[in-house]
Amino acid sequence: MEHTKKTVTVFEKTEISEPALFSPSDTTKRIENFPEICVSTFSEAIIQKFSSLNTAVKIAELYTANGMIPVYKIRYKDTEIAFYLSRVGAPACVVGFEEVVAMGAKKFVLFGSCGVLDDDKVKDRIIVPVSAVRDEGTSYHYVAPSPEIEADSHSIQILENVLKNCGYPYVKGKTWTSDAIYRETIPTIQERRREGCLAAEMECASMLAVSKYRQIPFIQFLYGADNLSSDKWEIRDLNLYGLTNAEKYMVLAFECGLAL
Repeated sequence: MEHTKKTVTVFEKTEISEPALFSPSDTTKRIENFPEICVSTFSEAIIQKFSSLNTAVKIAELYTANGMIPVYKIRYKDTEIAFYLSRVGAPACVVGFEEVVAMGAKKFVLFGSCGVLDDDKVKDRIIVPVSAVRDEGTSYHYVAPSPEIEADSHSIQILENVLKNCGYPYVKGKTWTSDAIYRETIPTIQERRREGCLAAEMECASMLAVSKYRQIPFIQFLYGADNLSSDKWEIRDLNLYGLTNAEKYMVLAFECGLAL
């Protein structure tokens, strides 16, 4: 009997390849007195709102082929905090993180909207990701293969404490990190729901992986946008949603940064 050789994909390597040809510090200059705490979100409306405040100052720039991304700092409760707009999608989001860490950031908080997989459980609550299904590619370059990657238990506890202190309702659960927004098929959505996933987004698994690899304390929280929990897609205005809640989500991220 002929034995067929199993095809092994690049994502099934059991060890992370080292060393890298070049590192973020080779491409990004360290900035003197860069704030230890850095906050980022995917909402341009939120970043524009806070960067337009009189107390916000531009301190750096992230350069990409898509254009320049300003990095700002603001003083919150006598502490300087950096903030900037993250690009959507795991690879771009991770690159931004790598470069601000090279600039001098030592603690990182990320937040953004997501597709809701279980509207009954989420409702208007903040989602606290306890783990992420690794249905993207970036995380596999930082952490050995596994179906999921867990969030740091200490970071989860800090986020919970901040949410309780600030009076925000929340729900803990898994998130599904996918690379293909137009390939969120109904059978896969149902499968992810059975696995306990509350949300679908594009960055969490990779950010958990890179923050673990770089040993940077990291918190991420999510808020619901469009509803994927029924057979019919319910579009909700993401820009309006982010802008309406801009202040409370950004301040919540600042509070998490101070508590890290």
